Amino acid sequence: MKNLLLLVLASLVLASCGASITPETLHGKWKYTRVRNPKASPPDSVSSVTLGIEKPYIEFTNKDSLIIHWDGRVLSHGTYKLEGRNIIYKEVLADNSTREFPFYIENVDGKQMMFTTKGEDGSEVTAVKQ
Repeated sequence: MKNLLLLVLASLVLASCGASITPETLHGKWKYTRVRNPKASPPDSVSSVTLGIEKPYIEFTNKDSLIIHWDGRVLSHGTYKLEGRNIIYKEVLADNSTREFPFYIENVDGKQMMFTTKGEDGSEVTAVKQ
């Protein structure tokens, strides 16, 4: 019984860690289906109507580029690297300076992905692969 309990606990710990994500898993365009800002005051979300009209998506290229499109324009661009389940995004700003911040991949299955950003402006995005 004790060995069974240890096996179950070890399995739960390994499952909670999650597998690392490969760049090949991310490559392509991911259409946003849900965007929430739970830490905003008051909490906020983008309506499905707005998402349908403005058609936002995030694109990961095979050259480690990340481009966020919104309403037919490039909203943000830069490079990324993977560290486990974190996407470390180095965004290029309008004045050519950069800032770096992580996206945490909560879940990805090849067809759907949910990722979050942290901080008071943090958001939760659910996207489907196009």
